[in-house]
Amino acid sequence: MKDEQDKKDNFSIHEPVMVDEVLSYLAPEKSKSGVFVDATTSTGGHAIEIARRLGPGGTLIGLDLDERGLEVAKDRLSGTPPQIELYRANYKDMNLALEAAGKSSADGILFDLGFSSFQLDEPSRGFSFQNDGPLDMRMDPGGGITAEEVVNEYSFDELKRIITRYGEDSWADGIARKIVERRKEERITTTGELVEVIEAAIPAGEKARRKKHPATRTFQALRIAVNDELTNIDRGLETAFDCLDKSGVIVVISYHSLEDRKVKRFFTYKEKECVCPPDLPVCRCNKESELDILTKGVVRPSEGEIEKNPRSRSAKLRAGRKLVRPNE
Repeated sequence: MKDEQDKKDNFSIHEPVMVDEVLSYLAPEKSKSGVFVDATTSTGGHAIEIARRLGPGGTLIGLDLDERGLEVAKDRLSGTPPQIELYRANYKDMNLALEAAGKSSADGILFDLGFSSFQLDEPSRGFSFQNDGPLDMRMDPGGGITAEEVVNEYSFDELKRIITRYGEDSWADGIARKIVERRKEERITTTGELVEVIEAAIPAGEKARRKKHPATRTFQALRIAVNDELTNIDRGLETAFDCLDKSGVIVVISYHSLEDRKVKRFFTYKEKECVCPPDLPVCRCNKESELDILTKGVVRPSEGEIEKNPRSRSAKLRAGRKLVRPNE
């Protein structure tokens, strides 16, 4: 069987972003018997590179909500030396996955946030405004609310709030109004129909000014709302940090400002030694620094990678090492 199998069930393999950079921070080759977690395994792009550098005594745990992606990852990881444990699970439940694998902690944890190329390229998933398909957008196709339900059943105020907060679109009011007007005539059921509504809500001058497709922000907002992504990021990062062994490394790749703000805020808080109000003369929180941030600012893909994989353009990588306290 070829490791780099290009397709399974007629959908494309997700192209992993900043593989060299991820490996340089996780350094799995230095811990031949270590435990590493790929919290967003998808089709296994990062996972297979980590596994190749782990010895037979190592363990790679992969998590993802998308069962089809995990099936591909399972095939690609077959035959690699370390113990492989794949779970269909949300990364906020990483501690349960470690427990199921018989492990108490991890030496390295990777998050590659957002959605995968194979999800975007599959019209039936409803993530893309470039391919007409059903309005779904669920990371886990097996359950939860769909984008169609949000678009057709949420109130004007709720839709405006979602598009404003998660899409950061200044035309959220107009887009929400157009959605409500259109669904009075007929239910909006496809991505193509929703794109038509969005384009009708944004003036020609504004569309010409934007560098991205006018539907980009609304689709992002709906995807985040459907999958409760920002809440999951908060919970996932906290759980991951608790699961990290002493001196363990956490690496996070984000793709838009809302994700990156969450990651930056988490890293900054863990690095700080005191979080008391600045006007308090004496520290009362007794907080100690818990993280050594390894990336000053963010790491971005090289021009060569962006040219090869344009979808990597917006990626931002942050990494940190869990500190060992003197009394531990």
